[in-house]
Amino acid sequence: MSLAPDAVVDSAVIGAFSRIPAWLERSEALIARGRFLDCDCLLGAVEQPFHVAIRAGRIVDLTPAPVLMRSWRFSYRATSVAWAQYWQPMPRPGWHDLLALTKRGEAVLEGDIHPFMANLQYFKDVLALPRQYAKAAA
Repeated sequence: MSLAPDAVVDSAVIGAFSRIPAWLERSEALIARGRFLDCDCLLGAVEQPFHVAIRAGRIVDLTPAPVLMRSWRFSYRATSVAWAQYWQPMPRPGWHDLLALTKRGEAVLEGDIHPFMANLQYFKDVLALPRQYAKAAA
């Protein structure tokens, strides 16, 4: 039985998200950029987000959602297709930026967005790590 194209993209996106903490550990400069950030958030694909605990710029916990009674401050979720396009080495206009994805309707940002906006470049760089380390799913 072969996987449908959407299932392949979903699987690749979930796999890429699960490797982001290890890739982040390779970037001391990025960890330093987030050194004042401590928050719990929900990140990932709309179909399968992750509860993410960030402490001093490091991802200390990444657990697939849903987790009963686990809170989060904000959520940034996008479709698997949006992540696959965002992770291209040179994404097309409209697919190149987290806020552009929300404007397109491919992503949703909800909750208390203050930590996200106050550390926007950190989140843009962390969520773009698969561009450097993995082949984009698409």
